[in-house]
Amino acid sequence: MILVTGGAGFIGSNFILDWLAQSDEPVLNLDALTYAGNRENLASLMGDARYTFVHGSIGDGALVANLMTRYQPRAIVNFAAESHVDRSIHGPEDFIQTNIVGAFRLLEAARAYWGGSRDRQEFRFLHISTDEVFGTLRAGDPAFDEQNQYQPNSPYSASKAAADHLMRAYHHTYGLPVLTTNCSNNYGPFHFPEKLIPLVIHNAISGRELPLYGDGRQIRDWLYVKDHCSAIRRVLDAGLPGQTYNIGGWNERTNLEVVMMLCDVLDELRPKADGSSYQEQITFVTDRPGHDRRYAINARKIEAELGWRPAETFETGIRKTVRWYLDHPDWVRNVTLGSYRNWIAKQYA
Repeated sequence: MILVTGGAGFIGSNFILDWLAQSDEPVLNLDALTYAGNRENLASLMGDARYTFVHGSIGDGALVANLMTRYQPRAIVNFAAESHVDRSIHGPEDFIQTNIVGAFRLLEAARAYWGGSRDRQEFRFLHISTDEVFGTLRAGDPAFDEQNQYQPNSPYSASKAAADHLMRAYHHTYGLPVLTTNCSNNYGPFHFPEKLIPLVIHNAISGRELPLYGDGRQIRDWLYVKDHCSAIRRVLDAGLPGQTYNIGGWNERTNLEVVMMLCDVLDELRPKADGSSYQEQITFVTDRPGHDRRYAINARKIEAELGWRPAETFETGIRKTVRWYLDHPDWVRNVTLGSYRNWIAKQYA
């Protein structure tokens, strides 16, 4: 069995579905079900004996310790995190509590469990992090590799950087077999629609404005979530404890390019009745504070050492993503009620 934390979120739920599609090894999912956690993502696993859900926080050390003793997982895959930069600007404390304090308590429970385990050599603790811990790049700078200095620029990225340092320290000091991955921007099914790609899809077909911060020229490297899942599986299988692995899609795009491409795909798959383009709904809004200009991932290490490369191009991944959202209107409707609407109105006012 593996213990997945934060498995009801975007990447975590995709990972669990991918894992159980390829393996009979059971999954224990521990999730606090904060705003972006959604058990509906995993509704297809209801009644599946290989899947167990527990509602709880990684910050509850006693609960985590009890679960490890009871279920004896051979590995932990830690997705649990507050992960939205905009929300971290408005309310950083949640990010400190989950991403730093929660990570510490999870590590402590894992260390105690591992110390008494009969399978110490087989146990792994895989921590999922982000490229945002490295800060920002200028136009001509080389992409981030695993040796880049940490220079986080938001409360979110600073909290993730702190967790990464804790992971390193627990491996170096205690020998805990920790692996860390730093991924670029994910997109795909089950993505909570406050992030750029699902927000644009949702707003476009709802007839709303498509908001772009500043001039829309911020650059991100985009990684299809199912490619990310395959990389995590590979790191868990063959990664060297104590090492970090950058996971990227080799797809740098400006935010404006992303939105234009989304509009083009929507024009084809869901044309507007009046024949106009969704691009006419693009609106530029005031940039957010401290907005990093460019992220880019150098993923050569994971390719050279573990043989992983993404299967999707940005063009193929975007088309699959748009099609998924068009085919799942009930899911979108259910997650965009109540507090979500209040948040979007406040953020893009």
